[in-house]
Amino acid sequence: MKLSQAQAGICGRVAAVTGSHHLLSRLVSIGIVAGSRIEVLQNRPKQPVLFYCRDSVIALTKQDCDGIEIE
Repeated sequence: MKLSQAQAGICGRVAAVTGSHHLLSRLVSIGIVAGSRIEVLQNRPKQPVLFYCRDSVIALTKQDCDGIEIE
């Protein structure tokens, strides 16, 4: 499922990351790569997705989260 569709409380691993070169560069620099563990903390309408990954709380727009597949 896409990270943008995940409900709060879901834990999983990143299966794939897709998007523009700029987006991929940003995600890799903060440690979001295939195999990373993610826990969704908040996913409310019209707000960024808030999740925990690699000892950090990260907020990304839903559009950016569309390129992150979790399993």
